[in-house]
Amino acid sequence: MAPDFEALERLKGYPTTPLAHLPTPLIHLRKLGAVLGTTNLWAKMDAETGFALGGNKVRKLEFALAPPLKDGVTCLITAGGPQSNHCRVTAAFAAREGLRCILVTQRGRAEVPTGNALLHRLFGAEIELVDEGHDRASRMESVAEELRGQGETPLIIPIGASTALGSLGYARAAIELCEQLDALDDGCSETLVFCASSSGGTLAGLILGLDLMDRTDVHLFGVSADTPAAELDDICGTLAREAGERLGARIELGRIRFESIDEQVGDGYGIPTTASREATDLFGRHAGIVVDPTYTSKAAAGLVAHLRAHPPRGDQRVVFLHTGGAPGLLA
Repeated sequence: MAPDFEALERLKGYPTTPLAHLPTPLIHLRKLGAVLGTTNLWAKMDAETGFALGGNKVRKLEFALAPPLKDGVTCLITAGGPQSNHCRVTAAFAAREGLRCILVTQRGRAEVPTGNALLHRLFGAEIELVDEGHDRASRMESVAEELRGQGETPLIIPIGASTALGSLGYARAAIELCEQLDALDDGCSETLVFCASSSGGTLAGLILGLDLMDRTDVHLFGVSADTPAAELDDICGTLAREAGERLGARIELGRIRFESIDEQVGDGYGIPTTASREATDLFGRHAGIVVDPTYTSKAAAGLVAHLRAHPPRGDQRVVFLHTGGAPGLLA
């Protein structure tokens, strides 16, 4: 196989609304690596995409909110959990563009909004509360119908912007990461990448980008925040194929090594575990990196568990893809 240069060129020219500060840095975690028994531990800092406190959702929304999709739109509607990073970035974009924003979220445990829930309101979003996560999609549709009846033009953005379109943001991120890895010139022949995964768009985009570049030397691990591993694998594979179709590419999922890990879910979404608390402490004390209870602390815990069970070879480097979410730690 060889890189699909035509599809890569289409990806490069795909319309976006620029929001992120790119490229995000790839930093060497020397102290944390020493604690975990490796000299080759790195962090790809997508927590530093910049817009509205950053995170991985910024890359996805660059595509989901590109012209002509947002042209003529008067209200953005999306959904997520009470501490949704995606809702935070969407609300901030609406505030900047002078658009109305309605967020459909589950009821939070705290009576007074904190963390991302506070930021949703600070950015001027209107909050529609539902009791269960499965009620969010239907409520978004009913809100949109109400707005159309009032003469408005709403745009529904699916949860996490984890669509084929949003995934293209992480196909581009895969290219960016590989360029940084190649510049290291450290003699490593394999890279293990760990990232948080829930709705699947980030991992799907990485799969697509690696496939288009024919980078079989990168092994992806998506650490689930809630979804069973087999289900998440299916979601990511489907999204990656659909995103490839947007570029006229037919990807072969078996060529790129990716796997979902659900051992860090614990008691459920957003609920810390002993391992995630330890990972939060390790990354803070030995790397100066803040991870959040819902997503990145569990991804960090997955990385720590893997390194302890499978110490990397000398020709392997390990990358933690930090997808952001620091406000969740303050909830």
